[in-house]
Amino acid sequence: MLKLYGYWRSSAAYRVRVALNHKGLDAELLSVHLVKDGGEQHKADYAKLNPQELVPALIDSASKGEELGAFVLSQSLAIIEYLDEKYPENALLPQDLHDKAIVRSMAMSIACEVHPLNNLKVLQYLSKELTVDDEAKSAWYHHWIDEGFGAFEKQLVKYSGRYCFGDNITLADLCLIPQVYNANRFNIDLSPYPNITRIVENCNRLEAFIKATPENQDDAS
Repeated sequence: MLKLYGYWRSSAAYRVRVALNHKGLDAELLSVHLVKDGGEQHKADYAKLNPQELVPALIDSASKGEELGAFVLSQSLAIIEYLDEKYPENALLPQDLHDKAIVRSMAMSIACEVHPLNNLKVLQYLSKELTVDDEAKSAWYHHWIDEGFGAFEKQLVKYSGRYCFGDNITLADLCLIPQVYNANRFNIDLSPYPNITRIVENCNRLEAFIKATPENQDDAS
């Protein structure tokens, strides 16, 4: 039995939802509201489950046997690769060593370089601790998105087909689409990134991505 703790607007949880859908895996989706009451991710019960106090967190109660307790995993990329190895059908990483490394590199350029600088806790710190006003915070967001997307666009010129890497959905697509969703929320001009725009349009025609869209989640508000 798989359980996924997430939040409808969480980019990282969004990635994992797509992976589950792409592989046809059933999981119980449990909401952790990142804003209400100071953020439910900081509550003692959830912090015990995931000491990082972030979403997502995956529980695989069947993985190690009931006598050993449930297997709990945090960090979206680790979760996705775990699912990809345990359920290899509809693989999200190529088999070729070099291709696999490139896809990981592309995915990490979004998940490790762009996303953390614009994550909720960073934006909250800018506002609350550094008293950055909304205009400056927006400039911060735009700067890091444009820098990251500019570099990613160049990679797509070399590696993309229908999707980020050739014509199969990979981990790179799962990282890109949620980040573009957020960029649209912050009114980023995506016209300088025609390959990103094209790939997002292709991905968002697929049921795995449609079903994972934030507005389609039960906790969307």
